[in-house]
Amino acid sequence: MLQKLWPALLWSLIILLLTGLPGNYFPRVTTFWNWLEPDKAVHLFIFGVLAFLILFGYREQYFNSKKRYLFGLVAIIVTAVYGLTTEILQYYVFVGRNGSRFDFFADTIGAIIGWLLFVYLYRKKIRRNESY
Repeated sequence: MLQKLWPALLWSLIILLLTGLPGNYFPRVTTFWNWLEPDKAVHLFIFGVLAFLILFGYREQYFNSKKRYLFGLVAIIVTAVYGLTTEILQYYVFVGRNGSRFDFFADTIGAIIGWLLFVYLYRKKIRRNESY
């Protein structure tokens, strides 16, 4: 099982390291809307990649399952819970970091985007397996 998920696990470790770095390691960029800060785009990206990698690890099961939506839902939930965990760690454990519910929302939206990207990139294979 871990053999299929090693890219997702490695990416999870990278996320943990990035979210654990003190906030002064990252440049501050001001924008005209707070919810469109570059920080939110980073959250969308890194957690989208995580959801994609989880699904990629289980792609054969995903393609061959009639209940593939459950694989997608599990990948989104696992990614969102991991995002929530990193925000809690930032709030209570990591020095110089602040957990944010808006970051968690961005993490969850990123997970959904990662699932949608997976479905989009593999739609032909999914359709091919649905015809059996």
